[in-house]
Amino acid sequence: MSDIALPTVAWKILSVADWKLLVAEGRYEGSPVDLSDGYIHLSAADQLEATASKHYAGQSDLMLVEVDLNAIADDVVWEPSRGGALFPHIYGVMPLSATRNPRPLSVTADGQMILSND
Repeated sequence: MSDIALPTVAWKILSVADWKLLVAEGRYEGSPVDLSDGYIHLSAADQLEATASKHYAGQSDLMLVEVDLNAIADDVVWEPSRGGALFPHIYGVMPLSATRNPRPLSVTADGQMILSND
């Protein structure tokens, strides 16, 4: 794996309520699934659509947030998941300072992502 250049940016899909909590507290400890698994799930660019379709289909009260992995490099581990693909996981909290470009997101019932510019 050392010969592979891993992305320096990943994405997190959050509920609007979790995004507001992150902004208010300056940190995010994770969703119930994240807390249960022991790390915060993120997706690389090429994984985002499948993640949205699999875990968020039919939901509209969401935010898509870009995460600067360099800002939290000591807490990020790339681990195999779906089909052996490496996914970025945060072992720790996600600070607000590591997030950029939050955008409202809806995912249709058939899994299509709809981003808003609001």
